[in-house]
Formats: sequence, structure tokens, C-alpha cells
Amino acid sequence: MYPNPQDVLPLPPRPDLRQYRTRAKELAAACTAGDTALLTWAGKWIAALDRLQPDHARTSPRDIERRTHQVVQFARDQMPRADCSLAKAQFVMARAHGFASWPRLVQHVEGLALDGSEVSTFERAADAVVAGDLTALGQLLRAEPGLVRARSDRDHRASLLHYVAANGVENYRQRTPKNIEAVATVLLDAGADINAEADVYGGGATTFALVVTSAHPRAAGVQNQLADLLLARGARMSPEIVTYCLVNGCPEAAAHLVTRGAKLDLVGAAGIGRVDLVEAFLGDGATSSTLHGAATAMAAWYGRREVIARMLALGVDAGARRASDGQTALHIAAYQGDVELVELLIARKAPLDVVDRVYGTPPLVWALHAWLKEGRADAAAYIRIVRALVEAGAAVETAWLDHERLREETELYRMLRSATGNPG
Repeated sequence: MYPNPQDVLPLPPRPDLRQYRTRAKELAAACTAGDTALLTWAGKWIAALDRLQPDHARTSPRDIERRTHQVVQFARDQMPRADCSLAKAQFVMARAHGFASWPRLVQHVEGLALDGSEVSTFERAADAVVAGDLTALGQLLRAEPGLVRARSDRDHRASLLHYVAANGVENYRQRTPKNIEAVATVLLDAGADINAEADVYGGGATTFALVVTSAHPRAAGVQNQLADLLLARGARMSPEIVTYCLVNGCPEAAAHLVTRGAKLDLVGAAGIGRVDLVEAFLGDGATSSTLHGAATAMAAWYGRREVIARMLALGVDAGARRASDGQTALHIAAYQGDVELVELLIARKAPLDVVDRVYGTPPLVWALHAWLKEGRADAAAYIRIVRALVEAGAAVETAWLDHERLREETELYRMLRSATGNPG
């Protein structure tokens, strides 16, 4: 799926197949001409698509640029200079819109043009779901009762109920209206399959799992209420659901689901800040160093200092590493700008120069990246963290110091240069 369901491009309000065939020919020509022409073609296409969208679906210039490069990369992966065929160009455009093939895109566009077709009816209903338009949704469901179990003809094969989650489906439809519980109720009362699965995130995604891991209902303040509604109507809750919530930035949902009977382990308990349960798990023999690494890392992402302090007091190694990526709590605390946690871990002799297995960098680089490259808030916190790490003996390499903002911190910059052994 290109490259994932969220990043697909929206179609124009009234897509014209003739224009799409023309654009495909232009893409094939741009492919032959080289990367500069390909970048120009993609930029013009995506900007033109964006101008045709309603205000709520318009994107920023930065996002247009990101999508442009994404399309170019995908096009070049599929269309090497030696094979810039029209068929390949059509395939790229179809996948960029979330369809498995050019014929599927053509079928969809032709269906949109026919009022009352399965395609046009489903698309109107999906728009009604994400807009919270109960009137339009009710009319469509009454006119076509089978619609409630219909599936999108995009690759994700989502049902209308999946759109309630604002997760996994096309990004321009990831919205949570204030009345989303009422929308979900209408769909469920009409016979929606509560445990239907969509082909997102590797497949098998239910509406419930998507809701409790979705940023949009969380931001709207309805995530837990929506989860309760789905549970009351028979939604399945997987044994890993608490971990899924935590790794997707939804700690409130994780904690709430524990009260609803969700299974909890040491990592989950650390992530939701349950010191009592962490102590119980450790007391029951949760002694694996990799398990400790996963738990301290999860606690660090959510600033659960009291959890980490207690784990260290009970003998957990301050340098425990997560098996999946080699991250330590110090990496994460440095990145998050958590001064108190960094100081705690330094005091407990956490290794300063251990590198993770994804980026191959130590905690100091994580702090510098968050502060200087990402521009995360509270520069003062990152300055304190960098200073604390270097004063504790963290190694410094000259290549890490090439940033104008860092040079403005004259005293700190001098300190870092001195630590490289090459103060000049």
C-alpha cells in the first residue's frame, strides 16, 4: 500500500479520467527527463490537488513539500530511468490515491460519476461519518440498508464504522466530530459489524483498536467514552491493547482500559504510572533485563519518574536496554527534555555513551537533536541536560557541534569543544 493508508492523496471533487491519463503521460515523460523534471511534475500535481480541496482538507506548504518528495521517491522506486512506461506511471498515480491498480482507480472514478452507484454512495456516507452529519448518514442508510456493511474500494477495505476511529484510513478523512458517539450509535443500530477488520497496520484492525490508539478522538476528548460505547456493543479487546495504546501516544486510554479489565504487564504498568503494580510484578519475578529495559523506556516516554526511581531502588539496572532498538531510559529522557529524570539516571550510573541500534547515537546526541534539529520547546531544559551529560563524562564529537544555535550558547559551546579534545 502506498506508502501507508494515511498518506494517500485526495481525489479532486470531480475527477476527470481524461486529465488523469494526460497526467500519467506527463509523469512518464518526466521520469525519462530526470529527477528534476520528476520533482517539478509531482509538485505541480500535488499543489493542484490541494487547491481543489475544501478548506478543512487543505494542507500546509510544508506538508505539500513532504508529499511531493514522497511521490517522487515512490515513482523512482517503481519507475527506474530504464522503465518509464505509461503503465508504470498509471500504477504510481493509482497507488498515490490508495488504489491497488490503475483499473481500480478508473473503476472508482467512473463510479463516482454515477449518482446512486455503490462507490458514490459509500463515499458520501464516509464523508457524512467524518463530518458528523447524522441527517445525511441516516438518509443513506435507510435508502440502502446494505451500506452499513459495505467496504471502501481503497486498499484498506474499511467499513463505515472504521471511519469513526479517524485512524488508518485516508488522512483527509481523519476527523472526529463532536457527535462521533451518536454517529457510531447510528451505524451500530443499523447493523454495523462491531468487530469487522480493516486492512491497515498489517491487517486485522478493528474499530475499537483503532479508536483507542487514535490521536483524533483523544484530542477531541471523547476517546474513552467512544471506547466504552464500543465495548458495550460487543467489541473485542486484545491482550496487547494497553501496550498498543501506549506506543501510539494514548496513555489515558491505556489507563482507562485497565479499569475495564484489560490485561496488564510490567511494561504497561510502568507506562501508566502504576508504581504499586510495578512493585508487584518485580516482586513476582519479572527479572529479565530486556523486560526491565522495555519497562524503563516506556516509563521514560511518559515521564514516569516515580516508576523509574522505584525500579532502580529495587535493583533494576539504570542502563537496561529495550531489546527492539537498544534504547535506554537515558536516551529517551534526554530527548524528552526531562531534566529531573536525566539527573536521576546519571546519579544512578546509567551508561552515558551507549548507542541505540536504530540511529547509532548516545543520549547526548538525542538531546542535541531534539533541541537543535526539531526545535522542541524549553531550550533551557536541553541546555541543562547537555551540560549535565558532559559534566558527568559523556563523550563529545566535533561533528555533533555544527549548528548555529549551539554556537550562540557561547559558554556551553566552549565546554563542548573542550570535551572533544580539540577546543580550537
